Amino acid sequence: MDSLSELVKLLNNNEIELFRQFLRRKNKRGDVKNLQLLELIKTDDIKGIDALYASESVDAYHALRKRLQDSLLLFLSQRAFETTHADTYDALRLVMVGRFLLENDVVNVAFKCLDKAERLAEHLEQFNLLNELLLLKLQYAHLPGAEDLDVLTARFLQNQTHMQREAKLNMAYAFLRRELQQIHLKGKIVNLTALMITTIRKYKISEQELMTYKSVYQILFIANEYAAIQQNYGLITRYIDRTNQFIQDQAQKKQPYLFYHISILYLLANFHLRQREFEKSSAYLEEMDTLMGTDSRYRAQFYLRHQLLVSLNLFFTTAAGGAIQIVQASLASIKHGAKPEDIEDLRICLTMFLALSNDQGSLKQLAMLTRTDAWYEKKMGMLWTIRKNMMEILIHAQFSNTELAMSRVTSFRRRYKKYLLKTSEERVLVFLKLVEKYLQQPDVVYEVAYQQTVLSLVDKVANNDIFTLSFIAWLMARWERRTAYEVVLSLIRTGDYQHDGL
Repeated sequence: MDSLSELVKLLNNNEIELFRQFLRRKNKRGDVKNLQLLELIKTDDIKGIDALYASESVDAYHALRKRLQDSLLLFLSQRAFETTHADTYDALRLVMVGRFLLENDVVNVAFKCLDKAERLAEHLEQFNLLNELLLLKLQYAHLPGAEDLDVLTARFLQNQTHMQREAKLNMAYAFLRRELQQIHLKGKIVNLTALMITTIRKYKISEQELMTYKSVYQILFIANEYAAIQQNYGLITRYIDRTNQFIQDQAQKKQPYLFYHISILYLLANFHLRQREFEKSSAYLEEMDTLMGTDSRYRAQFYLRHQLLVSLNLFFTTAAGGAIQIVQASLASIKHGAKPEDIEDLRICLTMFLALSNDQGSLKQLAMLTRTDAWYEKKMGMLWTIRKNMMEILIHAQFSNTELAMSRVTSFRRRYKKYLLKTSEERVLVFLKLVEKYLQQPDVVYEVAYQQTVLSLVDKVANNDIFTLSFIAWLMARWERRTAYEVVLSLIRTGDYQHDGL
């Protein structure tokens, strides 16, 4: 999808109409074709777009697209200021008003605006905005009613120190994200603790500088991603313990840092879910829900992700029906502006819930995962995409679409074998081989040697994750008189599996 189409898709029907009005006000001539192009893009009318400048220069068409995109960006920037009520935007508006008033000699009101903006910016630790604001105050410090120059200068220099600290933290975070990408895509072997220590030393970050909501969130995010790649959340227990201690120490400072606090609670809930500590996970989700309830912006932003973890906790604690209802209700309530990634997460979970419960509705849900593998790899990650493809193979096999399942096996090997070998994930290929044997000869699941091979996967620490166990349970259910859901619940409850025939 091109950038202009992506921008248009950000608008809901009401905003489309407002943008049309915006364009009509801007148009100085009656022959401008920007409204026509907007309608064609909105309806994906390829033939209409091709015909728009069929008899004229291609350059004229591209110039029209460029002007429409510039107009749309201007419209979106204005809408952001009109509709966003975050304190940061309030502070920025006050700075802009203060600048305008100073330039027009309305000095007393201007300084009152800037003082209010400064209080807001300090409260939110918006150091870049504070820098601009203090520079503006310094520029007009000669006017009557201005603050003392020495006091202003001291505050400005102190803010510079805060800016440098935040810049170091952001550089460290960017470096860690890049290293994670190397681990994820190239199979680079890295010890997380050693990497963290090296990074902190590289950017000369003190322990005190790490004790902020933002930095704690960033560290926990990195740790969570690392654990997901390694499929072993036990590796990051020390970071979880430190985060819990930080949250307790900052109990009275929640409000200014709601976004980071809610994000941290989400990551903590996810950690305990993956560690099968469902009660702890649910407790964090309840706390998360309470904080979300204090601000409608965060309710909208985090709702789908919150519901995803709630449903997973229910599903893996024997309440499959409740889990399915929550996901279905969440998908039915999706509003314009919801992140595609959150929607895809919910849809693949619903597909998994239904498949493990041996419900043919999983085929319908699977058909709704329509994006390309390239999109999923970019937006959802390689691990997510590989699981999605594996699940597709299993569901088609489960409901006797054998030829389609075999075709998917071939496609999967062609696309991912090299990557899996490079990242030392041969176990996925071992599992795929077992599935392929079942597809070629279904009765093989009753052979002792085959069952022993499958059960040996359960004993491996690397396969202890709830999602990996769900895949193994699917294979075990081929010879059991139970659903894959019942098998995975027994694996999660006991941490072991006994089979009378072995």
